[in-house]
Amino acid sequence: MLLALGLCGTGLLPAAAASAATGPGAYAFAPGARTVEGTASAAGAPRLDPGRVYRGSLPAHGRLTYRLDLADATATAYVPVTAVPPAHTDVTSTDGIRVTVRDAHGTACSFATARFGAGLSPRPVTALGKREAGRALCRGAGTYSVLVERLDIGGTSAPWDLELAPVMEPRLTSPGPTGAPQAWDSASPEPITGEARERAGGAGFTAARALGPGVWRTALVPGRTVFYKVPLDWGRRLQATAELGGAAGHGYVGGALDLSLYDPVRGLADDVSLGYTGVRKPVALAPLPPVEYANRYAAPAAVSALRFAGDYYLVLHLSDRLTETFGPGPYEVTLRVRVDGRAHAGPGYAGRPEPDGVFTPTAQDEAAPPIGGGGAGAAGGTGSPAMKAVAAGGI
Repeated sequence: MLLALGLCGTGLLPAAAASAATGPGAYAFAPGARTVEGTASAAGAPRLDPGRVYRGSLPAHGRLTYRLDLADATATAYVPVTAVPPAHTDVTSTDGIRVTVRDAHGTACSFATARFGAGLSPRPVTALGKREAGRALCRGAGTYSVLVERLDIGGTSAPWDLELAPVMEPRLTSPGPTGAPQAWDSASPEPITGEARERAGGAGFTAARALGPGVWRTALVPGRTVFYKVPLDWGRRLQATAELGGAAGHGYVGGALDLSLYDPVRGLADDVSLGYTGVRKPVALAPLPPVEYANRYAAPAAVSALRFAGDYYLVLHLSDRLTETFGPGPYEVTLRVRVDGRAHAGPGYAGRPEPDGVFTPTAQDEAAPPIGGGGAGAAGGTGSPAMKAVAAGGI
């Protein structure tokens, strides 16, 4: 193993199974996730292994430290941390978490924050720590620290659950691109049309339900978060919109529906929300580029995150504040998913990523032609057999 981001025997307990999503705000943790206790400082911090998923708890005003050991300076480590506050917790728009990766000298390699936003509704939020190979800082092998901080102005006493899912990306077998793609079509394509099909979402990343191109419908109650995954190969491009159905009543709820897109290592690509007055209303992700290795060198997150083939996660959250103004629901939400672009072979890795298969789409869609050629992204198009299976009912 080139990279060890895993836990020592002390402070580590095996979880029996995934958490059951029994309430509107419940989160489904990965089956077999191990329970780990972070420490207040780097001394004695538990080590994380790539390819494993861990559970923890973050107290009020908490700052927890974990350790990752990088044996190969040419590998890249990703440490996504998902924080799950209890349902009905009072939060502000700026509450959330911060994840920082530091080297042995205390130099910050990366930092990322995730906040609850305008919906003022407790929901799972994910921040991604990174130690990227080839950058000016943190170039060497050795021991790195992962610091997870709770950002909560109100300082509610209840702990937040954590899920950590470290990933290792090997170097390429031969030199690859060193700069971002110069140009791509940033025009917003027409939203896909067609008859909506029912598709309930999962309650966590590992429980995400597969979606292909098409129009999908689900019913959500306020406070609920659901996860879907869309397989994207190299060269493929995703466009998605979410529409909140109408409701009786009068008033306004900011951030009533939130639509987020995460990449295969749970890095945030885009996050949009809509204000709601009871009238049916859509919200769309920003135009996204085709999936390419070179996107990692771009500055905007909506481009940089589209750096791997694999499963991309669409996450919907319905604010719990809707109940007071428009009632307990359920509310109809329609997802329109469009996938186009010509799939092509990706770069060769000099080793196996961990977890194995993280950069492989759930359904192989190399044969799927692009939009305009009767492709899988068009309603009623032919597409590949694999993508047909996803569109018809998922995996």
